[in-house]
Amino acid sequence: MRKSFSWLTKFGMLFTLLCSLTSLPQVQAAERQPQAIYKVNTQEKVVALTFDISWGEKTPSPVLDLLEKNQVQKATFFLSGPWTERHVKIAKRIKAMGFEIGNHGHLHKDFSNYPDSWIRQQVSMSQKAIYNATGVHTKLLRTPNGDFDKRVLSCLSGMGYTVIQWNTDSLDWKNPGVKAITQRVLNRAVPGDIILMHASDSSRQIEQALPQIIVGLRAKGYHFVTVSELLSQGKVTSQVQ
Repeated sequence: MRKSFSWLTKFGMLFTLLCSLTSLPQVQAAERQPQAIYKVNTQEKVVALTFDISWGEKTPSPVLDLLEKNQVQKATFFLSGPWTERHVKIAKRIKAMGFEIGNHGHLHKDFSNYPDSWIRQQVSMSQKAIYNATGVHTKLLRTPNGDFDKRVLSCLSGMGYTVIQWNTDSLDWKNPGVKAITQRVLNRAVPGDIILMHASDSSRQIEQALPQIIVGLRAKGYHFVTVSELLSQGKVTSQVQ
């Protein structure tokens, strides 16, 4: 009985090992799949303030003024192609202030509804507009409306882009009130967070909320970094939809 048990035990171990080796390539392939980034797992109290801009000229400059006044030297702006073409001076100011610039596509439409060829065209058009205005070759991209799927991620990865989502949505685009925007960010922010805000004219309350957000986060011990700097802090939290 003892020998039989020993043989069965060894057979079971060998079978388990063979199964694990068979599944290893599948696991490695899954790990290589392009993923969207939401936050970084770190104990350090750093957050990335991010601003999407798709339209308007009333909000972007005041937001930049507030960042300058509050001595925020690190933030990331995702610019759309048409906005950049129409507001070259503001785009140049974003670059001159040392802020990181990412791509926000051309037309503000969900990428998952269109073929890869359309996505590549849209991103290339925006990329060209941003480069012509600022000299920046963008490598980070926030899709319009935050929309993507596995196919979109694969397409964008093939273009050399990393898709940046967010862990904390300020909901400033809904204009729920200055207090609501401020409290939402301060209550939800965690170390390694990517915080979504907008500097488009549709975000009518961010100008009042932003100073309170900056002061509140600093009071909690946070300091600000760009998205690229954040990505170097630790393991990213990602999700594929």
